[in-house]
Amino acid sequence: MKNPYDIVKRARVTEKAGGLKEKHNQYVFEVDLKATKQDIRHAVEKIFNKKVDSVNTLRVTGKKKRERTAAFGKKPNWKKAIVTLKAGETLELI
Repeated sequence: MKNPYDIVKRARVTEKAGGLKEKHNQYVFEVDLKATKQDIRHAVEKIFNKKVDSVNTLRVTGKKKRERTAAFGKKPNWKKAIVTLKAGETLELI
């Protein structure tokens, strides 16, 4: 099994993620592209010592960006995981 810190790269702290945290006890993380839902579940449980209820994942396509020349570049693709914790569990990310 991989190192949990290689699977979960960083927490995404945005307005939408804050709303999910308040309403549904869900937290958003940027994870490794090859990580499965089970890998993410075990990594979050090991890093934060909390019980995970469910994990939803999605792949985010990188945006096209204009280079200094006429050519276009592209930001890398990444994977987002929305982790729902059991009732009564919370995370302090900031």
